[in-house]
Amino acid sequence: MRFRSYGHSDVGLKRKLNEDSFLADDELGLYVVADGVGGHAKGEIASAQAVEEVYGFVSGGRPTIELYRQSPTKESLFNLRRLLESAVQNACYMIFGLAELEPEHRGMSTTMSALLVTETVCVVAQVGDSRVYRQRNGVAEQLTEDHTLINYKLKHGLITPEEAAVAGGKNVITRAVGHKDYVQVDTTQCDVTAGDRFLLCSDGFHGYSDDANVEVGKMVGDLPQDEAAKKLVDFANSRGGKDNITVLFVDAY
Repeated sequence: MRFRSYGHSDVGLKRKLNEDSFLADDELGLYVVADGVGGHAKGEIASAQAVEEVYGFVSGGRPTIELYRQSPTKESLFNLRRLLESAVQNACYMIFGLAELEPEHRGMSTTMSALLVTETVCVVAQVGDSRVYRQRNGVAEQLTEDHTLINYKLKHGLITPEEAAVAGGKNVITRAVGHKDYVQVDTTQCDVTAGDRFLLCSDGFHGYSDDANVEVGKMVGDLPQDEAAKKLVDFANSRGGKDNITVLFVDAY
C-alpha cells in the first residue's frame, strides 16, 4: 500500500498572520498539523519549530518503523506508538526551552495532531484541539479527542451537550506543546485499508462544523485532494474565517 497527501493552509479572513504549520512526508508516512498559540508570543514560531522537531525525531526512528513493518508484533507496535509520543514530548521540551531563552517568546505553544501510517496500521498522537479523521466508505470518524475546557466539562458531566453548544470559551485548550516542559500526549491506533482517507485539520475548519463526522463525508466524498482541500477552506471562510485554516489529506491506495 502507498500513501498520497495534499495539504493547504489559509490565513482566513480575520487574522493578519498564519500561525498554523503542517508537514507531509509520504515516504516516511508522517503527517502533522500544528496550530500555534501565543499571538505576540510567536505562536507561528512554536508551530513551525514543533513540526520540525517531530519530523527530525521520527526520521531518526526509521529502524523502529521498519521493524514494525517487517515484524508487526505487540512489542513493535508499542515501540511505534512510543516513537511518535516521544517525538511530540521532545518538541514540547524544545519549544519550552526556546521560550525560556527568548523572553519575548514566553508563553508560546502549539496544538499538535500527528499521524504515522504504515501498510497495516496508523498511529495518532494528540495534544490540543486540532483533529484527525479517518474517512472510510463515505463515513468520517474522529480519531482524536479535543483537549479543551468545554470537552473536559462534557466528559466529566459538568455540563450537558445542549449547554456546551452555546457555552463560551470553546477555544480554551487544556493541553499544549511548549506551554510547560512536559505535556501528556494521547496516542491511539487504528487499522488502515486501501481506500481510506485521513484528514488532519486545525480548529479553523472544524470549529465551524456542528457535526464534522457527517459534514466531512458529505463535503469531501471522493473529490481529488486539492479540490477537497479548497472546499473545506472555502467552507470555513464562508462561515466567517475568523481563524487560520489548515487541512491535510492522506489517501491510502
